[in-house]
Amino acid sequence: MSLYFPISSLPQFHLPFSSQPLSYPNLTPLHSLHFSSSSYLPSSSSTFIHRCRVVACFRFSSMAGGFDSFTGLSSCRVFSGDGTREFCSGSEEEEQEEEEDEGNVSDEEFGVGIEESNEINGLPDRWDVLGLGQAMVDFSGMVDDEFLKKLGLEKGTRKLVNHEERGRVLRAMDGHSYKAAAGGSLSNSLVALARLGIRPMKGPTFNVAMTGSVGSDPLGSFYRTKLRRANVHYLSPPVKDGTTGTVIVLTTPDAQRTMLAYQGTSSIVNYGPALASVISKTNVLVVEGYLFEFPDTIKTIQKACEEAHRSGALVAVTGSDVSCIERHFDDFWEIVGNYADIVFTNHEEAGALCHFDSKESSISAVRYLSHFVPLVSVTDGHRGSYLGVKGEAVYIPPYPCVPLDTCGAGDAYASGILYGIMHGVSDLKQMGTFAAKIAARVVGQQGTRLSVQDAMELADSFSCFQSDIGSSHA
Repeated sequence: MSLYFPISSLPQFHLPFSSQPLSYPNLTPLHSLHFSSSSYLPSSSSTFIHRCRVVACFRFSSMAGGFDSFTGLSSCRVFSGDGTREFCSGSEEEEQEEEEDEGNVSDEEFGVGIEESNEINGLPDRWDVLGLGQAMVDFSGMVDDEFLKKLGLEKGTRKLVNHEERGRVLRAMDGHSYKAAAGGSLSNSLVALARLGIRPMKGPTFNVAMTGSVGSDPLGSFYRTKLRRANVHYLSPPVKDGTTGTVIVLTTPDAQRTMLAYQGTSSIVNYGPALASVISKTNVLVVEGYLFEFPDTIKTIQKACEEAHRSGALVAVTGSDVSCIERHFDDFWEIVGNYADIVFTNHEEAGALCHFDSKESSISAVRYLSHFVPLVSVTDGHRGSYLGVKGEAVYIPPYPCVPLDTCGAGDAYASGILYGIMHGVSDLKQMGTFAAKIAARVVGQQGTRLSVQDAMELADSFSCFQSDIGSSHA
């Protein structure tokens, strides 16, 4: 028996591929729900440029622990030295790889003139998907266990660091090859969604944007440029004299990642008329869970969600990090319980939201959360994933692949769910299977971003799938 997602029960907005109107849900009050003894009821207080070759080079000042220059290059190398380190956005191989990702189709096919058109005509009247999240530049490198021990870092953890600590780690990485990317879980999902929407000779069919906070420094320029090349508009102006946030990702031979996050200005996301105006022209607002780390930003999230619902937009929330959920449990539930139409988590994050024991199954968490949120998505690694609606759950088996790098799989999965919703898909099994197929492409490659070529192939397979479904219901 198939389980269907009641699209007709969601907030009204115009679907680009469906004329079906949507309306806001009539949810069962929390107090009328019955829970098993293993359940936990939250407390009441918790309730996209013409394709061009742009390579960024940063000069890292060892003394200051910061980046003091930005240069555009036509090729890329990595330099290392004792005093000052020039660092580029990746190796020549990586840049070639990135260009291949965005250039397996010719310039004529892939978006030539899109940027020029936008500059003449301005930004779109509406955004299909807008992400509100942390704008962080990722520095990724391979290290050994001894490197972590010397720096006193616990393998496999994520911790917040200050400006000085970031400088100390980067100085220690002299001699190690590493690369930079406009990173972040949310940006991974947005880039994948934008690439899934690309159509040869027509440009993008989705208007995708992100808002947050970057500094007026070289890293901020790098971040905005990289997202723009991926057809994701970064709408927030740079913060004057601000420092863009970074995440240093240290990967050991056993594939474990140790992450050091320097928040910089990424932690400062203020709500004002400009953000309110953008949200009022948005179909789906996606809020990144990492933003819950900061009290002032939580206020921004609440106001943004209120505006989204006033404007008839869907609100999606990502779990992002278990420890973040545990530290800000009530704040998460304030937003999830009152505003969220979709929640994206992995197994551990879902358990934290439910206050479940770590041994509790994913399906239990999905069923529980779906009493509060119209659509719940929980990924569980090689074991597959679950989608839940109204206390029921459907299991999505993992799509076959040879895993190389699991980082970014959940982000890719979320893009598939959003893609399905934007196309008016309601069958959860079909939606989840497509999402799992996207995740498998990312797992079967090195790196967290869905390539353009893979995205176009997947979108074509989705179109065929839609045709088959239409025929079966004729």
